[in-house]
Amino acid sequence: MGFIKEFKEFALKGNLVDLAVAVVMGGAFGKVVSSFIDGMVMPAIDMLTGGVDFNDMKVVLKEGVAEAKNADGSVVAAIPEVAVKYGSFITVVIEFLVVAFVVFMVIKAMNTMKKKQEEAPAGPSSTDALLMEIRDALKK
Repeated sequence: MGFIKEFKEFALKGNLVDLAVAVVMGGAFGKVVSSFIDGMVMPAIDMLTGGVDFNDMKVVLKEGVAEAKNADGSVVAAIPEVAVKYGSFITVVIEFLVVAFVVFMVIKAMNTMKKKQEEAPAGPSSTDALLMEIRDALKK
C-alpha cells in the first residue's frame, strides 16, 4: 500500500497538475495558431506572392504514374510521385515563429512584473509606521 500512497501524493502535487494544465493549454494554443496561420497569414502571403499556395510548393524527385501496365497489358498498380514538400515545412516554420514570439512576450512580461516587485521599496507597512510614531512619541 505504500507504493499506491506514494503515487497518489506524486500525482496530486501542484507541479504535476500545473504541468498537465500547461500541456492541454499548449495543445489548444497550437490549434489556434495553426488556424490563424492557415486562415489569415498564409492567404495574405499567397496574395503577396502572386497566388502561390505554399502547401503546393514541392520539388518532384520522381513523377508518379496513374497506372502501370505489365508485359501482358493488364494494369498492375499506380505509382505515387516522390517529392520534397518544402512548402508545408515553410508553413510550419512560420507557425513556430509565431508561437516562439508569443512565448517570448509572455516571459518578458512576467520578468518585468518580477522586477517591479523586487524594486518596490520594502518599507514598513502603515501599521508599523504608526507604531513607530507612537514609540518615538513615548520616548520624548
